[in-house]
Amino acid sequence: MFFEDFSLGMKFETAGRTVTEADIVNFAGISGDWNSIHVDEEFARRTRFGKRIAHGLLTLAIVSGLITRLRMTEDSLIAFYGIDRLRFTKPVFIGDTIRAIVEVEEKDDKGDYGVIGFKITAINQREEIVMVAKFKTAVRKRI
Repeated sequence: MFFEDFSLGMKFETAGRTVTEADIVNFAGISGDWNSIHVDEEFARRTRFGKRIAHGLLTLAIVSGLITRLRMTEDSLIAFYGIDRLRFTKPVFIGDTIRAIVEVEEKDDKGDYGVIGFKITAINQREEIVMVAKFKTAVRKRI
C-alpha cells in the first residue's frame, strides 16, 4: 500500500505468536539485557509477577515483526520513522500468545512522500492489552 491507499480509521489485525523461553534467552544474548526478572526463575518468583517476564523490548520487536508480516508497506516503505507513546501495560509471560491491532490514526503529507501514524494495540490470549504505541512509517506516494 502507498500513502494514498491508507485512510484514517482503517484497521488490520496480525497473526498471533507465542513467546518462548528461547525467545527470552536469545533476546537477552543479543541485547545484553540479562536482568534477573527475565532470566532467573528464583528471583522472578519473589517479584510482583511471580515468574519471569519477557523483556518489554522483546515484546516490541515481536509486535514489529508481526506487523511486518501483514506486508502493508512492502512496496512503499521508505523507513521506520519512529515510535511515540510506547507503554508496556501488562507483563508478557513465557507461553503467552500476542497479536496486534493496527489502526491508521494519522496521515502526514510530506510532499514527495508521507508518514502514516499507526495506533498499535498488542493483546495477549486473554484479550488483555500488553503494549500500546504509535508507530510512524514513512512511505512512498503512488504518484
